[in-house]
Amino acid sequence: MTDFAKYVYAMGRGPSKGRNLTRTEAMDAMAQILAGQVDPHAIGALLMLMRYRGETPNEIAGFVDAMRMGSTKWAELNIALDWPSYAAGRTRGLPWFLLSAKLVASAGFPIMLHGWNSHQNTIASVTNAVQNIGIPTCNTIDEANVSLRENGIIYCPLQALDPNILNLLKLRDVLGLRSAINTALRAYNPSRAPVSVQGVFHPSYRTLQSQSALLLKQETLAVIKGGGGEFECNPTKDTEVFIVQSDQENQYIAPAILSDTKRLSDASNITDGLQALWQGEIENTFAEKIIISTAAIALHACNPAGTYKHSLQYAADLWTQRPPINANG
Repeated sequence: MTDFAKYVYAMGRGPSKGRNLTRTEAMDAMAQILAGQVDPHAIGALLMLMRYRGETPNEIAGFVDAMRMGSTKWAELNIALDWPSYAAGRTRGLPWFLLSAKLVASAGFPIMLHGWNSHQNTIASVTNAVQNIGIPTCNTIDEANVSLRENGIIYCPLQALDPNILNLLKLRDVLGLRSAINTALRAYNPSRAPVSVQGVFHPSYRTLQSQSALLLKQETLAVIKGGGGEFECNPTKDTEVFIVQSDQENQYIAPAILSDTKRLSDASNITDGLQALWQGEIENTFAEKIIISTAAIALHACNPAGTYKHSLQYAADLWTQRPPINANG
């Protein structure tokens, strides 16, 4: 039996004898995978067994431990807020959360957006959107350092961070299902920023992400059930925010700020809406409230000593005072 096969064996022995992996085992398994030492069939077997049994915080933390071994250079960046974007699916509309991130960055919190998105319609494309709203795409650490000094916010595609992890994420097309890779990437935080925000599609994953963050010694985390799995708030609904701070788990409710119930995709009426709305060329009250309410939760995570109500007002003020987009962001 190979060193990797023992992990498949441990998980697949059956309902009574099978078990989940320890953090150390999960780290070793992922390290072998990323080193190219594992047969693709065995990788698929492990990921699907993990999905069937249910991912655990120890497994996610172990995967992240191994992923971070190959991205130590990105930890040199001066990032205050980690913002992962790995949602997939055709139900997403325009990525309004990108404008939320710009607002938070304008408050003096350097932000690293990172991700990869699949199975999306064109209007939901993050990589297309950042080009038009002054968020630089960075493929190297040198590019990231320069852009952070000039703009305070960057987007790093997963291909630039670690193409081997991207190949694992793309296994969804082969396996037909998401895997623990999707979960681990939300906790990846390649820059080791003290604050992270995460969106999940299934509510149960809020607890999984929170408990994984505790194991990873994440200083502060805010996780919500977001639109299509992104960190994006629906302002017509109360949003339950799961918080990790100083090794403690808590929750609070971000109240709805609009009364008419709507879907987030209802705000996506034109393809260049992000740039046009930021520049004041169009009016879209619903989209503005999406942006402000999402930014408020992120601002509260960056400054937990204040109240959410104060963060909401601060976000609204930042929106009113937003600078125009230019070639340099």
